[in-house]
Amino acid sequence: MAPKTTRSAIEEGSPSGHGTVTRLETPKRPETPPPSGDRQDRLAELGVTGKAFMVLEIVADSAAPTSIPEIIRRTGLTKPTAHRVVNLLAEMGFLERDQSEAGFVEGPSLVSLAHRTLVASAPRSMRRAILQEIASQTGETCNYGVLSGAEVTYLDRIEAKWPLGLRFEAGSRVPAHCTAIGKLMLSKLSEHELETMLNVMPLSSYTAQTLTDKEALRQAIARIRQDDIGTDNQEFMHGVVCVAVPIVGPDGRCYGGLAVSAPEARVTLNEMLGMVPRMRDAARRFADTYSRNADDRTLGVIDDA
Repeated sequence: MAPKTTRSAIEEGSPSGHGTVTRLETPKRPETPPPSGDRQDRLAELGVTGKAFMVLEIVADSAAPTSIPEIIRRTGLTKPTAHRVVNLLAEMGFLERDQSEAGFVEGPSLVSLAHRTLVASAPRSMRRAILQEIASQTGETCNYGVLSGAEVTYLDRIEAKWPLGLRFEAGSRVPAHCTAIGKLMLSKLSEHELETMLNVMPLSSYTAQTLTDKEALRQAIARIRQDDIGTDNQEFMHGVVCVAVPIVGPDGRCYGGLAVSAPEARVTLNEMLGMVPRMRDAARRFADTYSRNADDRTLGVIDDA
C-alpha cells in the first residue's frame, strides 16, 4: 500500500502506482478443507501442474494471505516441493507475496485470467447497461467492484457525464478499509475471516477522515451489517463521497458491490443516501444477470454479449 498521503480529488479511484494491474477475488467463501481422496490423488498424478492447481485453489479460497506452512498443511506437499511450486507460480505472476508479508495472494496473471473468464461467461452488455442507467439517473460515477484481499478491484465503471480529473478503468484497485465497496464487502466476511483480515491488512491513512484504528473500523463494519449500506465520507480522497449496496443473488450469494461516487461539493453524503432505493433495485437486477447466465448455460443458450 502506498505511504500515508492526503489526496485532493473528485472521485473514488485507484492510488498512484496501482494503475490497471488487477487482482480479482470473488467474495470470499469459508475456508475449504485441503484437497483429499480421489481429487488430491488425481492432482498429484499430474505432477507439478496438479500441485500448482492445489496451491492456487487454497490461496483463492483463503480470506487472508496464505503462508507456506499453511499451504504445506493443507496440501500435504513437502516443504521443498511447496517452496518450488509457490516460487514457480510467483515467477509466472499467478501468486504474489502480500504487502504485509504474511503470505501469498492472487497475482496479476491469475487475476487477469479470472477476470477474462468472468467477463467471457457473463452477459456483459446487460450489466453495463444497468450501471449506465444508474450513472445517467444520478449524474455521477457508478462502480462495480469486488473484494481482493485488502483491496477492492473495480470490474466495471461508468464515468459521470462531466469527468472531473481522474479516470480509472476496470482492474483499478483501491484500499478496502476506506472505501464504500471495501467496507461493505468486509462486512460480508465471517467474524473469523474479518478478524484475520483486520490483523493483517494495512490501515494506511489517506485523508483526515480515514479510519486507521482497528476497533473504529470494526465498529463501522458492524453498523454496515445493520443497514447493508457502505459509505465513504471523504475517507479515501478528500472531497469525494461514495455510497455502496451489495449485489446479492436469490441464493444469498454476494457478487460484489455497486457504488455511486461524487464530489462532496456537488452531492452530500446524506443526499447520496437518498439514491439507495434505486441502487438496490439496480443491484437486484444486476444479480439476476448471473442467475440468468447460469440458466442460459444449462439450456445451452450462448450469450452474445
